[in-house]
Amino acid sequence: MSVEEKHATDLITVGYLCIGCPLGCRLEVDADTITNAVVEVRGYSCRRGKDYAIQEHTAPMRLVTTTVAVDAGLWARLPVRSRTPVPKDKVKAICKHLRSIRVTAPVASGAIIWVDDREPGIEIVASRAMPAR
Repeated sequence: MSVEEKHATDLITVGYLCIGCPLGCRLEVDADTITNAVVEVRGYSCRRGKDYAIQEHTAPMRLVTTTVAVDAGLWARLPVRSRTPVPKDKVKAICKHLRSIRVTAPVASGAIIWVDDREPGIEIVASRAMPAR
């Protein structure tokens, strides 16, 4: 087996749909099967596409958007979001924890609703103001 053949068998090709800009490029990432390191990115039309593909393949991140229960508020649920993107593998655990949280109105837009003590940097904030009844 030649060096080229051996190297080709150690790669995996993964497809992504870029959301970095409105073009929606179909990206292909060649990555090492052992280290998961990105070897090549194809199909991007702008720099954001290449950066998105590398980020999505090596450490995917997501913004968390959901609602929490409100006591004495004009509405029963308060929309909340993460201040910054969080690791994709943490999203379900964060949402599960947020289901147990209740806040009391009034709440200002941008108010910190929850800070994860176990994961520094994960903050959940109110997406809108919630007036009291």
